Amino acid sequence: MPKETILSTWARNITPSPTLAVDAKAKELKAAGEDVCGFGAGEPDFDTPDFIKEACAKALAEGKTKYAPTPGIPDLRAAIAEKYIRDNGVEGVQPAQVVVSPGGKYSCYLAIMAVVSPGDEVIIPAPYWVSYPEMVKLAGGTPKMIFAGKESSFKISPEQLRAAITPKTRLMIINSPSNPTGTVYTRAELEALTQVALEAGIYIMSDEIYEYLLYEGVKHVSPASFSKEAADSVITVSGFSKTFSMTGWRLGTLMASAPIAKAVTSMQSQTSSNATTFAQYGALAAMQQWERSMEAVRGMLEVFDRRRLILLEGLNAIDGIECARAQGAFYLFPKMDAYGLSAIDFSSKLLEEEKVAVVPGEGFGAPGYMRLSYATSDEVIEKGLERLARFCGKL
Repeated sequence: MPKETILSTWARNITPSPTLAVDAKAKELKAAGEDVCGFGAGEPDFDTPDFIKEACAKALAEGKTKYAPTPGIPDLRAAIAEKYIRDNGVEGVQPAQVVVSPGGKYSCYLAIMAVVSPGDEVIIPAPYWVSYPEMVKLAGGTPKMIFAGKESSFKISPEQLRAAITPKTRLMIINSPSNPTGTVYTRAELEALTQVALEAGIYIMSDEIYEYLLYEGVKHVSPASFSKEAADSVITVSGFSKTFSMTGWRLGTLMASAPIAKAVTSMQSQTSSNATTFAQYGALAAMQQWERSMEAVRGMLEVFDRRRLILLEGLNAIDGIECARAQGAFYLFPKMDAYGLSAIDFSSKLLEEEKVAVVPGEGFGAPGYMRLSYATSDEVIEKGLERLARFCGKL
C-alpha cells in the first residue's frame, strides 16, 4: 500500500459541484434548526405524478427487478424515439438511436466521452451548467469558454463561435432552455450556430433537459431537427428529472446517430450496466400516457410562472441588483457586482448573516452573478427576498 494517498490525474483535477454543495449546506443548517431560505436546489418541489409512481410500484410487484438491456427497455426507447419525431420534428428516429442512462448528468458525460479524446477542445458558452467543464476534463479534453453576459441576453453569436473554433475543436455544447440563466435560443439563432458547427465539422451536444419548462409563449427547438446533416452531428441529451419531477429516479436520455448511440451503449455496459429497471417502467408510463404527463407539467408551469415573476420583480426592486427576464427552466441569474464583493463572498455572507442560500456565479463561469432557483415555495421566495433586500441594504 502506498505510504501516502496518491490520487489520479482525474481525481486531482475535478471540482466538486457548487450547486450540490450549497444545497447540502442549506440542508445541514435546516437540520440544525435554522430557518433557511434555500434558492440553490435545481429540482421541482412537486412530487412525481401518482400514475408514474404506480407504474413503477406495479413493475416492482411483478418482479421486474432484474437487469434490463443496457440502452433501456425496448418499449421505452421506442416511445422516446416517437416523441422526438412527434414533438421535436427530428425525422426518422429509430429506437436504436436512443439510450436510457442513470440520469441526465450521466447522459451528458457519455455524450462527451463518446466523441472527445485527450487533447480535443470543447466549446462551452458561459454562463454554463457547472458540470460541463468537469466532464470535458474527465474525458481528457480542454474546455474552451465563450462568455455572453446579460447585455447579450446570455446568448453567444455565430461570430463568437466561429472565432473560437480551432483545428483541435471537436464539440460544442448548447443548453436551451439554459441552466443557470433561463435563456431560450430562438430557431434562427440555433440554426445560425448549427450552421457554423456543421461547416467546421464539429459535433454539437444539445442539452434539452428543460425543453418543456417554457414561459411567455416561447418555443423550444431541437438542432437535430434542422437537416439530415444536423441529425448526424447533434447528440441530444435530456431526461425525466425536470419535466416530470423525477430527480431522484435518475433517468436520463440520449438520442444520436446510430454509431454514436452504439458507442454510448458500449461505454454504459462497462460502467453502469443499465438504468434501474423498475424506474424505467415509471418513465414508460409518463411517455405512453402523454396527455396526463403534460397536464401535470402544465400545473407545475402555472406555479413556476407565478413564482418567476414574483422573484424577478423582487430582485429588480433591490438597489444594486439587475436581473434579466428568464423564459425557461426555473432559474433567475441576477447581476450583483455593484456591491464590491465577489459572488462567492456575497453568497457566503448572505447565508451566514441572513440564512439565504444562493449559488455564486463563479461556478457557472460568470463572476458577478448569482443563481436563484424558484423551484421552491412562495413563502420561501417572499421571506428570502425580504432578507436579501435587508442584506443588500447593509452593504
